[in-house]
Amino acid sequence: MGSDIHDLSLAPQGWNRIRWADGEMPVLRAIRERFARERPLAGVRVAACLHVTTETANLMRTLRDGGAAVALCASNPLSTQDDVAAALVAEWHLPVFARRGEDRDTYYRHIHQALDTHPHLTMDDGADLVSTIHNARQELLPEVIGGSEETTTGVLRLRSMARSGVLRYPIVAVNDALTKHLFDNRYGTGQSTLDGLMRATNLLLAGRTVTVAGYGNCGRGLAMRARGMGAQVIVTEVDPVRALEAHMDGYRVLPMLEAARVSDVLITVTGDTSVIRREHFEVMKDRAIVANAGHFDVEIDLAALADLVEERQPVRPHVEECRLRDGRRIYLLAEGRLLNLAAAEGHPAAVMDMSFANQALTVEYLVRRGRELRPDVYPVPPAIDRQVAALKLEASGITIDTLTPEQDRYLQSWQEGT
Repeated sequence: MGSDIHDLSLAPQGWNRIRWADGEMPVLRAIRERFARERPLAGVRVAACLHVTTETANLMRTLRDGGAAVALCASNPLSTQDDVAAALVAEWHLPVFARRGEDRDTYYRHIHQALDTHPHLTMDDGADLVSTIHNARQELLPEVIGGSEETTTGVLRLRSMARSGVLRYPIVAVNDALTKHLFDNRYGTGQSTLDGLMRATNLLLAGRTVTVAGYGNCGRGLAMRARGMGAQVIVTEVDPVRALEAHMDGYRVLPMLEAARVSDVLITVTGDTSVIRREHFEVMKDRAIVANAGHFDVEIDLAALADLVEERQPVRPHVEECRLRDGRRIYLLAEGRLLNLAAAEGHPAAVMDMSFANQALTVEYLVRRGRELRPDVYPVPPAIDRQVAALKLEASGITIDTLTPEQDRYLQSWQEGT
């Protein structure tokens, strides 16, 4: 089967970066070594729609060494690392359909090419693969055993499909594993989003006012990292519990309309649409910077911004100056797409190690158990979560206590009291 990538000659550079990331991913490496011995995925076809990064490459290697036939396409038009795509094709002969900066038609053509492999399992980051099967490739459904989903936005879409009764096969929400969202979402998104901001703007954050829209795990991580660099952080929320938590964590909590008036940088990370809208653009300071760290480019109302703009031009890579009719300038980063992957390299490999270990073990679980599950969205089995955590501790040289028999009996009993 062929591939569609930008430049095969980039493969040596991509291989070097994949090896570097692999050195930071001991849990996935241990799983890959076991998979190579046991071949638990032999004869299984996997279609993966993920960000084509060095970390993803090591996940693809793990599935391949486990016996799977894997096809990979991108889950975002700006997240592909072209040298990584080239290395996967040249070094491991994996079908890859991904080009950085591809247009929407090419993006969906690549999804269809990955699906042309007639997968038994799907692996998604945003649920575009699953939705395409259900909307346009229903002839593939009888062969599909199950799937996995990597990110919050995709899980929301899939749960909506399940509630509506249209989901046709079981999906495991890898995003909801404790060893995924407590670490990848907080520490990965927090660091990588600021990395994208720094690379795009070279901005000094100390003393600036930064608004983080959304205080889920990703927003928590971003707010924590921005404060760590000296920014004055505002949080906007629609959930009263999360807003209260942000307040008690020491952040200023405001409605977006008030935050927009005083912020130097505004970053959305909610998974919802039109979080920054026309009324917010109309009150922003001159030279305000607007960016998105959510999966889809809908959190910033780009149509409303375009309607206010008199002139727009790129001023730096991934930075577009939007001059409004009243003379104010708003700077849009990375076309409103995922800042951490469009302007930087995404999450550090050490945290993706746990996320992709969950993915690999979930694929193994679905091969064994997927046919027993009815169509719905399922949590990662707790045993997998604990296994990933234990492997990560072991790789980090950390040991912990175990319960004594007396402690175990006490926790299982009800007789003892005051």
